[in-house]
Formats: sequence, structure tokens, C-alpha cells
Amino acid sequence: MRFSDSIVALSSGKLPAGVAVVRLSGSRTRFAVETILGASIPEREAVLRRLRQPDGSLIDTGLAIFFAGPASFTGEDVAEFQVHGGKAVVSALLRTLTAIDGIRHAEPGEFTRRAFLNGRLDLVETEALADLINAETESQRRFALLNASGAQSELYDGWRRRLIHARAMIEAEIDFADEDDIPGSVSDTVWSDMRKLSNEIAGHVAGFRAGEIIREGFDVVIVGAPNAGKSSLFNALARREAAIVSDEPGTTRDLLEVALDLHGLKVRLTDTAGLREQAGTVEGIGIRRARDRAKTADLLVVLQDLTDGAPDLELPAASRQLRVGTKLDLLAEVTDRSEFDLLVSARTGEGLGQLLARLGELAEEAAGGSGSLLPSRLRHVELLDESKAFIDRALSQRDLDLQAEDLRLAGDLLGRIVGAVDVEDLLDVIFSQFCIGK
Repeated sequence: MRFSDSIVALSSGKLPAGVAVVRLSGSRTRFAVETILGASIPEREAVLRRLRQPDGSLIDTGLAIFFAGPASFTGEDVAEFQVHGGKAVVSALLRTLTAIDGIRHAEPGEFTRRAFLNGRLDLVETEALADLINAETESQRRFALLNASGAQSELYDGWRRRLIHARAMIEAEIDFADEDDIPGSVSDTVWSDMRKLSNEIAGHVAGFRAGEIIREGFDVVIVGAPNAGKSSLFNALARREAAIVSDEPGTTRDLLEVALDLHGLKVRLTDTAGLREQAGTVEGIGIRRARDRAKTADLLVVLQDLTDGAPDLELPAASRQLRVGTKLDLLAEVTDRSEFDLLVSARTGEGLGQLLARLGELAEEAAGGSGSLLPSRLRHVELLDESKAFIDRALSQRDLDLQAEDLRLAGDLLGRIVGAVDVEDLLDVIFSQFCIGK
């Protein structure tokens, strides 16, 4: 990857479209703008111009905007061309720009990578920007926007500054132990704050599961005996024929998944094979997959056919369960509802609204910290845990030199989260998640 080059890419959506946005960044940007438009344009002002090829032939008429660095997204000179979103138009524009010496097509995430390298974003803000682009629900959008605004980075940087201050105080006590203006009691204040910081990090890390639910979704798995109505309910909640429905037991052999948006949260709903002991080889594989999937679910929706007896199902004891009676339309009356949380009919739709509302409530409860600052990546959690371990080790030590070194290591780990310390090995992984034009 050559950062001395200028880069260009389509930054808007799939073509054809009403409008296409082509972004250009780098030292050759100003020259390219003047070449393709025939003149310079005012900074940070959208102007309507004719875009031409080197031979003078017209590419299109569209808007052009020029942002002089460092006051741009990447920190370099940046230009954006808004043209008609036809494939031929965009192809001609890209071909004309890359024909200019020093301009090449951008690689995935390269615009954002340059923004990071030029100090326009830190790593946490970069990851949050990827989440914002991929956000499907309102809670995901709010969560990503909070982190992209720098709030999470400020929290980690504040902790790092406290570690640096504590280390400075300890080292001052080592170096100037005989001076009157460096009282030994300063260490009492330092270690009190470090104990408090350790607790703060532990509390923050404890919220990771809630953050993971917001980002990845609340995991709901439908289980039950064959013909309990799992696939019928799955289709009714998905509002489409996603699963095959048949009176023949064992129709569902594999895991089927759809995503629902409930209370602004993503809920991943999974249909599974009916659980029974006597099954063929292929169905048996589906049953094993169903049991494995049930072990990792946030919630099990356990179905029972109201017209049949209660089956003996082996389910993970620790899993949270919602017991639902199905085929309500086949009964004139239900005398005992005590063993069920809800009764539904996939055929008539009765009870489905209440079931969706309950799933939304449980998802909201699991992601209870959606308005709080939560860890947004496992990478963050691992570094926070390591940092806390060094702080705790420093608290248990009695040698000031070793304590100061532990605090340094703890601070460096926090620095790695935001990209302030030794993160070159992470960059390719992080920026590969972005699309070409970002």
C-alpha cells in the first residue's frame, strides 16, 4: 500500500443509482480537479461544473467539492464529484482520474486508514465508523454514533492519563525520596485512585455482553419436539415462507435464521430441528446442531403443541426460557395456562403480537446499557482485562520500581485500544472491514 499516491474510488452505493459520489484524496487532488474541470474551484463549496476527459469530450455535468487538507476527512486534500449514477458515467470518470500520473484506485478502507494515520480519527472512532456504516437498527446507530463521537476514546484516554500521573508520582517518590516537598503520603493517594480505577475498568468490562447484543443482536433460538409448530411460528414472525412446513416429523434438518428489528434492537431468530431420540442419520445431525445452538442462545423459545402432551426435552439448564403453547386455534378453550408464558396460533396470528412484544422487552433488558459507554469490541475487552491485571499486580507489590513498571505496562495497553501505542499489526485487519470507497 503506497500512501504517497493519491487514491480514488466510488464512495456511494451500488450502481446504477440516481447519484454517484466519487471521492479523491492525496497530493494530486488539486491538480486532478483543475484538469478535469478546466479550472480551480472554491474550497468547501459545491459547484456545478462540466467534467471532461483529456481530449475535451464531456464525461458528465455534476457537482464538485474541494476540501483542502488538513481540514478534510483524510487530513489530505480531498475532492468529491457527484455525478449521475450510471455505470458508464462512473467508469469514464474513474478511468480519466486514474490516467493522471500518481492517482490509483483505493484499496478497502484506505480513506479511513489515511484519516487514522493523519490523526483525524483514533482506532476506536475508526471501528465505530465501521459499525455506523453497518448499523441496521436504531440501537446500533445510537451505539455506533456515541463511540464515533469520541466518547469511548475519551474514557480510555482519561484512564490512561490517570495511570501516567500515578506512575509519575511513584517515580518522583523514588527519585526524590529525601526531598521535603515529595511527601511519602503521596503514594497513599495514588494507590487509592488505582484501586478505584481497577473497579471502574471491571465495571466497564462487565457491560461487554450488553454491547455485543446491541452490535450483533439478541440471540433467540426456537426449540421443541417435531411438529410442535416451530417452522410455522418462525415463518409467521419472519412474515415470509423462510422454512418448509409439513406434517411429516423431521422436516427441518438445518438451522435457519432471520433478523428482526424489535424495540430498535436486532433480534436473531433461529429455527431448529425437532428434538427427539429416534431419528435418521441426517436428521440426527440437525438435532445435534439444534442442541449446540441452544447452549449459546440468549433466550430459548420452547414450543409445546397444546393438542399434545408435554414432551421430555433435554435443554441447557442455564438458558433463559420462554415457554410458548402453539396451535391455539385447534382448541376451543385452554383450561390450564400456568405452565406457559404465552399461547399462540401461527395460523390465525393470535398471540403473535404479545410474543414479539415480549421478545423485544427481553432484548431491551439484556441490552440495558444501550445508553451507556460499553466496550464495543472483544479486542477492547482483552486489552482492558490485561491492563487491569497489571494495575492489580502493582497494588499487590511493595517494590516501587516494579509498581511503576506495572503502571507503565497498564497504560500502554490502554494506549493500544485507541491506537496510541504499537498497533501496526492491527491495521490491516481493522481496515479490511471497510468497503472500497471508505
